[in-house]
Amino acid sequence: MILRRTTFTGAASLACAALVLSAAPPATAATAAAPVKVGDVQQAMEALVETGHVVGAIGEVYVDGKRVGKGSAGSRLLDGKGGAIPSTARYRIGSQTKTMTAAVALQLVKEGKLSLEDKLSEVLPEVAKKDLVERADEITVRHLVQLTSGIPDYIGPDTSSPTRNYRPTDLLAASRKNARRVEVGTFDYSNTNYILLGMIIEKLSGRSLAAELNRRLFVPLGMRHTYLPAKANEGIKGPHGHGYAPDETGRMRDADKINATTLLGAGGVISTTRDASTFQRAFRQGKLLPASLSKLVTDPPPGQTPPPAGGPCAGNPEFAAGGGGSAPGFTAATLTSSDGRVQFAVSLTLAMDNDERSTVSTRITNALKSLFCPAT
Repeated sequence: MILRRTTFTGAASLACAALVLSAAPPATAATAAAPVKVGDVQQAMEALVETGHVVGAIGEVYVDGKRVGKGSAGSRLLDGKGGAIPSTARYRIGSQTKTMTAAVALQLVKEGKLSLEDKLSEVLPEVAKKDLVERADEITVRHLVQLTSGIPDYIGPDTSSPTRNYRPTDLLAASRKNARRVEVGTFDYSNTNYILLGMIIEKLSGRSLAAELNRRLFVPLGMRHTYLPAKANEGIKGPHGHGYAPDETGRMRDADKINATTLLGAGGVISTTRDASTFQRAFRQGKLLPASLSKLVTDPPPGQTPPPAGGPCAGNPEFAAGGGGSAPGFTAATLTSSDGRVQFAVSLTLAMDNDERSTVSTRITNALKSLFCPAT
């Protein structure tokens, strides 16, 4: 199992007729918000399935919190079986979870219960005493949030059992066996950073990470269909799409039953297009954190090149880079405008190998452009 963040940038566009939909401003707004042109979401989902090796695709578009388009193509199961996937179905959001975990950790910073400069060895002394994290006395909370700690990833043979209930310390022990690739302060994408942030949240709050995400984010924002599973066999509730991945013989196997205890704060949240859009809108519009803290998530980490300005359409709406997550069997994304007004949430269940999966981000970017870029 490989858990990845997926970044979406410009790619070749797909032409599509657009419908002008007025984006209704809040009731207190003095002037009307600019209208947002949105293409045919159903057509965009059908085009994604037609690109090949996509079992099912669901997507919805929200403008100022109102759904203005939806689509579903393909099927719940491989080979056209299982019927269509409701566009409202739950799905794994993968590494989009990291922004939620970061939001809660940074709320603790805002409340003075945690500092960005706190050393890992001070906040979680047990990880240093048990030698679960190398150089824990140098690594800060800021490093964890920005993925610049240099701590190796934990994903591998030691965390591959589908039925074992792994503890966070088991994941750290697996990480400790892997060689550090970069120095502290250098960006290196590793899920272990967010396992540690989850542990910090649990220690400071006295609650499980699932409970704290629910208390601070899901309930206040009305994300009624979103949750963080915490048991190995706890899967996706309700009818949903199944993804597939090749086994050692190359045969596609159902990858729906991912061990939830290997994901946690790094990639474990299960959500819907509506709820994922709700979170991104609140995050981007400063309802969860002050800008001084949210920029630790939205700005490129130290040493990383900023994405080109303008987004894939080089205009309005200007979509921010990033916003995706993937693992064998699925890719999901919530692409949002920089002002937080517009979200395009999409979930793809896949049946492809790792080489083919590298094309999925371009396919989703093409779908985004078909919806929001002027037809040519």
